[in-house]
Amino acid sequence: MISVLLADKLDAVTAVLGVARLYQGDGFYLVDWDGDRPVGHLHLALGDPPEIQDLEVVADQRGRGVGTGLIDAAEAYCSMTHRPRLAVTVSVANSGARALYERLGYVESGEAPVRVRGTVQLRTGPITVDDTLVRLEKRLAR
Repeated sequence: MISVLLADKLDAVTAVLGVARLYQGDGFYLVDWDGDRPVGHLHLALGDPPEIQDLEVVADQRGRGVGTGLIDAAEAYCSMTHRPRLAVTVSVANSGARALYERLGYVESGEAPVRVRGTVQLRTGPITVDDTLVRLEKRLAR
């Protein structure tokens, strides 16, 4: 079952998944639950267009449709709230993630890939980044 992350479930989620964008202030987390166990999440940033961020699935649940279900839920929310597009930024080196999004109908946005280098401060601490990112988008059914 997929639901919005609420404060009373935060400890259960942070025990198995990172929530680096929790207090980012521009969206919310969707969490997939297997009973009382969180098995995956994504952050939906409500920009223009909204953007999928921080998609994570616990290791023993990968390949079982958890990520697809979370993406579908984000798309449904965007359609229901009259947001006609949804975006995601992925590493050019992450062929698995890119294949998943492309299988679900995401295509390159037309923006040039962006090289990102440096240290990024997240809620969970700093991370060093040296990557090239590409933006994908999907037009959603109305």
